[in-house]
Amino acid sequence: MSAPTRFVATQSVLTLDTRHPDVLRAMNDVHDMHRLVMSGHRGWVPEGEDDARAQMGVLSAWTVNLRTQTLTLITQARITPDWTPVPRAALLEPPHLIKVDQAIKAGDTYTFRAFINPIRAVMPTTGPQKGKRGRRTASNSPHQAAEWFTQRLQPQGEPATGPNGIKRIGADADAARLSTTMLPPLVSTVKKGLKVVRAEVRGQLTVTDPATFTSTLSEGLGKARSYGVGLLLVRK
Repeated sequence: MSAPTRFVATQSVLTLDTRHPDVLRAMNDVHDMHRLVMSGHRGWVPEGEDDARAQMGVLSAWTVNLRTQTLTLITQARITPDWTPVPRAALLEPPHLIKVDQAIKAGDTYTFRAFINPIRAVMPTTGPQKGKRGRRTASNSPHQAAEWFTQRLQPQGEPATGPNGIKRIGADADAARLSTTMLPPLVSTVKKGLKVVRAEVRGQLTVTDPATFTSTLSEGLGKARSYGVGLLLVRK
């Protein structure tokens, strides 16, 4: 059986007012949201480094309730953030910080939420490009997003890398019991054509490979992790 591991991180929950100009800009531009997230993690990495987010292990996800005019932002990092740069008027309540220090072992079962960017490669089936790596295409339906996620499940005894080089998550689940919801896509008002498709998957996971699962929790899954996807949240 795989050796147990530990997952250590700091998670934050920010409850923000969508009527505030800074929050409204962040809702409508993926780069403004990235700046908002990174504003709480200054000083740990020299300014201007391209991989600052990855160095600090910063992951984030957000949802909006237009009825209550509330944006809920969840972040996770290897370091403890400082949210004083966020205008007080933008916060509906003080930021809530959660210190996570969790032992992970094979067989552990967790309820989870995963925020994903379900991009798949469509392989050419005819012509000179047949069998070669296809163009990247967004999954635009809950069914396609669920399929993207289930391809990354790791049944007991299976390796951490699946067919076509897919990185698995170190845990398995009953695909029939997963719940998948498409979220509003992320766009940019500056970079034309940028569109990050998002989906939220919920259900239960059972750990099969503690080291890989801990890596998934720490580093996120899939692409576009700078833009508010890739975060996997779990609780027993």
